[in-house]
Formats: sequence, C-alpha cells, structure tokens
Amino acid sequence: MPLHLLKLCVGATSVADLEEWIGERLAQRRAAGQPVEQFHTTRMVPTRIDELVSGGSLYWVIKGEVACRQTLLEVRPFVDADGIRRCHLVLDPQVVKVVPRPSRPFQGWRYLKAAEVPSDLNAGGRSGDPLPEHMERELRALGLL
Repeated sequence: MPLHLLKLCVGATSVADLEEWIGERLAQRRAAGQPVEQFHTTRMVPTRIDELVSGGSLYWVIKGEVACRQTLLEVRPFVDADGIRRCHLVLDPQVVKVVPRPSRPFQGWRYLKAAEVPSDLNAGGRSGDPLPEHMERELRALGLL
C-alpha cells in the first residue's frame, strides 16, 4: 500500500498559482539545457522511500486546505555545498486537485497513509463548471459547501 507526504505549499495562493510556478520552473530548466523535471527540495530525507515511490503522492496544503497532489516519482538524497543532507522529491508535473479539507500549519512534511488522503476531485464527482478557488474556500468557511 502506498504512503504519501503532506507538505505546506509556501508562497502559493491557489492550485492555479502552483501550476503556473511549475510551468515557469520547467521552462527555465528547458532554456538552461537542464533535465526537464520538477522537484521539491527538503531538508529532511524520508526514511520510507520505497513506500513513497510505490504509488505515493505529495499532497499540498494551500491557504489552510489540502488542495492538490502530485505523484512522487523518486526521492534523491544528496549533500549540499554546506555539507547538509537534503533530498529532492521528484514529482510528476501534473497537479491533481483533491476534495479540499482543512489542515493546520506545521513544519516540514508529514506521512499520510492511503486511508487518510482526500479523494481526487475528478474521481469524487463534482459536476458543472468549477467555482474560482477563493470563492469555494469562502463558501466552505461559511458552511455552504
């Protein structure tokens, strides 16, 4: 059974903002002649790597809600120029929206078992045109969604 990670998406104001940032970073890497892959660098190295890369995802908390996920492709530990152990979480650049759920702030990342993750929105079945994220967030805060 896959294991997942939960992490705050610091600086992003919406899923669209995260997607735009990913697109910009991939374009920069392409223009610089670097491998075109998306990764997130962390200070801590997960100990359960095999479980994470066997179908796991990184779930992003945006503006206090678990909002989306990216499939984890690889975990690459390394030592930086200052001699500090870190790792790159290599991610599929496709962002999948999930059924939003509140999440309190925390530092670093947390493991999530498969039973603890929210459903993907395309699998959970909302129909019709989606509302803007900020409007959905406000409606949920008011208890109307």
